[in-house]
Amino acid sequence: MLSGKFVVHIIGSRAFANAARQSNPRRKALRHLLLPLAALLAGPAVAQTAPQTAPAQANSNRWATVDENLGRGGTTQPDGVRRYAFPRSDLNVQLDGVAIKPALALGSWLAFMPMGEEAMVMGDLVLTHDEVNPVMSKLLTSGFTVTALHNHLLRSSPATMYLHVGGHGDPGEMAKNLRSALAESRTPMTAPAKAADSKLDFDTAAIDGIMGGKGKPNGGVYQFGFPRAEKLSDSGMPAPASMGTATALNFQPTGGGKAAITGDFVLTAAEVDPVLRALRSNGIEVTALHNHMLDDQPRLFFMHFWANDDARKLARGLRAALDKTNIVRPAG
Repeated sequence: MLSGKFVVHIIGSRAFANAARQSNPRRKALRHLLLPLAALLAGPAVAQTAPQTAPAQANSNRWATVDENLGRGGTTQPDGVRRYAFPRSDLNVQLDGVAIKPALALGSWLAFMPMGEEAMVMGDLVLTHDEVNPVMSKLLTSGFTVTALHNHLLRSSPATMYLHVGGHGDPGEMAKNLRSALAESRTPMTAPAKAADSKLDFDTAAIDGIMGGKGKPNGGVYQFGFPRAEKLSDSGMPAPASMGTATALNFQPTGGGKAAITGDFVLTAAEVDPVLRALRSNGIEVTALHNHMLDDQPRLFFMHFWANDDARKLARGLRAALDKTNIVRPAG
């Protein structure tokens, strides 16, 4: 994006060039002076519109520093975003008799997107009530922006809140400050051991067929992700699916072919009411509706939900809601 200074230069240079093209002999005499000056003034603006992309080796070194400062390795996504998981395995959250697994609704995460030599970070931190303000204060002191604070679940014990954070700058320094903020909570700061996936007590093939996509097991939970079809941005920067802008639908087995479901639909304003009605008409609770970002285009709303019932029945309800949204349909 051009600064005001460079915009003025471009406008001025165009005026000089137009004047030099006039047939007046005096103006013709100035052409050799004005056109070089116009090119000189326009030059910095052209340079601003084409920032250099960091080479692969630079990104590798960058992520090594972030890994070290966060105390765990991340996963580089196909779009170049580096994601870090901080599951709240320390919490024993119960909801309607269901013990919530971290992968269902208790997974803090941070995502770093390269921006030349710097990076943009977005994240969602799972916190208990008493942790919210100490973590928030530390984030604000370190220069981050808190973009949302809300619940995802109803009736859960202990209650959890979800704090969304954004920032940009040196990725290593941001990682260090984010770890310092997380240390104000009881979030486990040692990297979790990879747990073997437990058997999923429902027909995953049938769920795949209903949902029109292939789910992925993760920590005893069956997960679906559906990116939106539009090009999304936040503060003028791309906001790809791995930055938290894809609809996430999670199934946790609860026995006898049943599952607890939660997650969030990513919606435009026009989709909010149709999706809400589709969920409620299928017996699925709507538990929250809110923003996650402050300057997103198009404006997005995030709708959270909950139910515990026959997994295939709930999949049909989720699919009915999903069909009201503009998502990228899986190939085949």
